[in-house]
Amino acid sequence: MTREAGRGGTPEERAVLLVAGAADLAVSAIGSALGAARGLLRRSDAAELAAEAEHELMARGRLVLDRYAAPPPAHLELLARHAVARRAADDG
Repeated sequence: MTREAGRGGTPEERAVLLVAGAADLAVSAIGSALGAARGLLRRSDAAELAAEAEHELMARGRLVLDRYAAPPPAHLELLARHAVARRAADDG
């Protein structure tokens, strides 16, 4: 597998190259993250940073849930639907 990346090859060779590249990228990212974590642990304000990070993650979580969770229907809308259904049942 000494071919250049832009050239064809069998699908198996391409898959192996993609997996190897992704694994290398993941290892590199983990190494960088560990280095950053070591740097953060050496700081004197690590507890404050952790509390701030927790607050930020919770805020992000709220935003995600607000974005993707369907809001409940409005109370008056539910009452109106029930009234329409009752009228339809009474007329039927």
